[in-house]
Amino acid sequence: MRVALAQLISGRDVAQNLELVRSWTERAAAQGAELIVFPEATMRAFGHRLTDIAEPLDGPFATAVQQLAGRCDITIAVGIFTPGEQRRVRNTLLVAGPQGVLADYHKIHLFDAFGFAESDTVTPGTRPVVTTIGGTRVGWAVCYDIRFPNLFITLAEQGAAVTVVAASWGADTTPQEHAAKLDQWRLLVRARALDSTCFIVAVGQADPAIASEAGDRKPSSAPTGIGHSMVVAPDGRVLTELGGAAELQVIDIDPSQVDDVRAGLPVLANRRI
Repeated sequence: MRVALAQLISGRDVAQNLELVRSWTERAAAQGAELIVFPEATMRAFGHRLTDIAEPLDGPFATAVQQLAGRCDITIAVGIFTPGEQRRVRNTLLVAGPQGVLADYHKIHLFDAFGFAESDTVTPGTRPVVTTIGGTRVGWAVCYDIRFPNLFITLAEQGAAVTVVAASWGADTTPQEHAAKLDQWRLLVRARALDSTCFIVAVGQADPAIASEAGDRKPSSAPTGIGHSMVVAPDGRVLTELGGAAELQVIDIDPSQVDDVRAGLPVLANRRI
């Protein structure tokens, strides 16, 4: 499976963000990617109103993504917002293939941490989702989900050999806090690979401080991005890790390796609780 990691920075303007999805998808397709993964909140970055842009899967943004997937013959996973309950939205990972929508995963674990309350504006999802892409079973997760190993184990037990994590990992304001959040990200991605003996494809938003000309980090209670998207093998080896800047990287993974790892380290089969 050839996978493209689309570590970009989205903003407030939905049309501009859609244009980023289009151009990056075309670049990935030209390199033979079968799947391109965009970050959480690609449709609109956190820190902006979400209810006015949330739309169903037949809305203009999602429809444009579906048409793009068909035109480029690629599967696109992209973070959007769909209507929720009680004037809230759902934090949704849209998965669109050449033939249409393959899945819509709604983020289960909401980021009520570090002074940010996602549950104020977002309705939580209720079910894990696994989809088949090119014969490979792929599970889906969004950002804060990565702190909950049981979700990744459940996805593996439902047949996932690869789990995709789309994130907008919060970058803190001091260098020490920033380094700590990066350490947590790296640790959690590798841990979830080992918990589930799956490939983990974790794609986050790039670091806006690196992208800015001044290089100054602007304090914000909303999660932005930290970069360092990663692909980790089912035995915990880091196959690739990006830096903090916006970047598109294409990598080949072999899902058949999952069976070999699980034969030698059958943590799923050995579970008792």
